[in-house]
Amino acid sequence: MTLYKDKYRIESTRLKDWDYSKDGYYFVTICTQDKKCLFGDVIDEKVRLSAIGEIVADEWQKTPQIRKNVSLDAWIIMPNHLHGIVIINNNEPHGNTQKGESYDNKFGLQANNLSSIIRGFKSATTKRIHRVWYDFSWQSRFYDHIIRNEKSLMKIREYIINNPLKWELDKNNPANLFM
Repeated sequence: MTLYKDKYRIESTRLKDWDYSKDGYYFVTICTQDKKCLFGDVIDEKVRLSAIGEIVADEWQKTPQIRKNVSLDAWIIMPNHLHGIVIINNNEPHGNTQKGESYDNKFGLQANNLSSIIRGFKSATTKRIHRVWYDFSWQSRFYDHIIRNEKSLMKIREYIINNPLKWELDKNNPANLFM
């Protein structure tokens, strides 16, 4: 951690100098605050979603409808987190702006980057969940991994699909947090 304006600041986990609006496949994990199990349970190695989990599933599936540059690959909602593969495809060269617009951001348009996609998803789910459960929040950050080849993509898909089978050993399972 470094100091910024006399306060400790957590360093970014994002890959330095990577344009997160760049076309590609991104593996993301988004957790509930304090890893609270609000999305359902794993019973007989299958996820059974709660009403809150259903909201998360519904909003995740809306992502490609809301953002035309996004499609989804494999994904799963676990009791306290979501794993998913987000595909960004911006059909236009990076850095294009609307007529008359300009910007000096070396990372491109922020409306089409991975962080803005996740931020929008978290915001929509939180608004809907607060209608039925007031004590809900997401962990402030999310994990991402840039998928660079077919072998890695296949391995991550398998990990996502098999996640409920390994819930008993999962590091996000509260039963394993103090082991």
